[in-house]
Amino acid sequence: MIPFSPPRVDERTIKAVEEALRSGWITTGPRTKEFERLLAEYIGVERVIAMNSWTNAAELVLRWYGVGPGDEVIVPAYTYCATANIVAHVGAKPVMVDVLDDFTMDPAALRKAMNQRTKCIIPVDIGGLPCDIAAIMRAAEESYSYFTPKVNLRVDGTNPQMRLGRVLVLSDAAHSFGARIGGKPVGSQADITGFSFHAVKNLTTAEGGALAFNLPEPFDMQELYTFINTMSLHGQTKDALAKTQPGAWRYDVVQPGYKCNMTDLQAAIGLVELERYEKETLPRRRVICERYQTAFADDQRFIAPKFNVERDGVVHASCYHLCMLRLKNATEEQRDAVITAIAEKGVSVNVHFQPLPLLSYYKGKGYRMDDFPTAYALYKGEISLPVFYDLTDGHVDEVVKAVQQAVEKVLG
Repeated sequence: MIPFSPPRVDERTIKAVEEALRSGWITTGPRTKEFERLLAEYIGVERVIAMNSWTNAAELVLRWYGVGPGDEVIVPAYTYCATANIVAHVGAKPVMVDVLDDFTMDPAALRKAMNQRTKCIIPVDIGGLPCDIAAIMRAAEESYSYFTPKVNLRVDGTNPQMRLGRVLVLSDAAHSFGARIGGKPVGSQADITGFSFHAVKNLTTAEGGALAFNLPEPFDMQELYTFINTMSLHGQTKDALAKTQPGAWRYDVVQPGYKCNMTDLQAAIGLVELERYEKETLPRRRVICERYQTAFADDQRFIAPKFNVERDGVVHASCYHLCMLRLKNATEEQRDAVITAIAEKGVSVNVHFQPLPLLSYYKGKGYRMDDFPTAYALYKGEISLPVFYDLTDGHVDEVVKAVQQAVEKVLG
């Protein structure tokens, strides 16, 4: 059986975790701080904070920005549920918009959805391809003229909404660590960018995530780092590492925070993954995806995936997280039958994702799939093919053959 996307765990990974265990630091410690420093260096921003998941990290951003009941946050209809779930967690309303034919948020649809209740936009980089973040940032900057900040947001006296004076852009880059816009890594374009290091991601820490801060003046990135770090530790002003300093046991709790810090065991894996990301991981994933692309490009039954898109003269380059093949003119039921036939050939594939309006919770809230025709048209024929470091060229050819035979069986 060819699996879909197992993590790369080799002797280097195992040794790094063993060394962390033997060091005595298994919670947030020196490895986590070093991982954050190297992530910031790689992305090209001043500060990055590592946490236990994209979901918790991004939710803390919404709470920091004061998003809550009565507010709206714009998300694409085509995304994983976490993007909208965090909006529900803070009591705000997810406002869904349709996507372009490359799966990313449609900037024109975004503009139509924005109003005085809009406090945040969460664009999503599906499959590793960066969205049109420049157009989305322009839409956010246009909100200066009508943005209505809340007052008295936090007990510490700060008010980020008044300080920014416009809609916040929180980029969901859970799929796109290492992708590039105009040659620059994703993470230095939006106000704040959230990454996922879940087990199936290009770079994993088993579970984990991070935030890259890129807010304009007068925001202080160290101040924001401190706030998010504190909120990730129950509102406690010192983490375990800080309390190891002589006489530094005393701490305070300034807000009722949460518990979502990254551990040194996770960071140990991340440090290994990051060190070999550009040299080994990305090149291999590129070869795999381009081999798939070549195999399906001239077959009229398929729509080959896009890994590079030029927008306004700027190249948006994927990090090859997913190979999202589409069946041309297939129904959802036919796509599902093809997936079953592929599985019978010993190949695991997946679908990314069920658009939000198809899910029971959001359907029950009144969202209608008919309102997002492009999202549904993309979804009904989408099949994600196996992509992982240890997948050989021979395995890729087996996958291609299995897909072709399955389509022949189901669609003729």
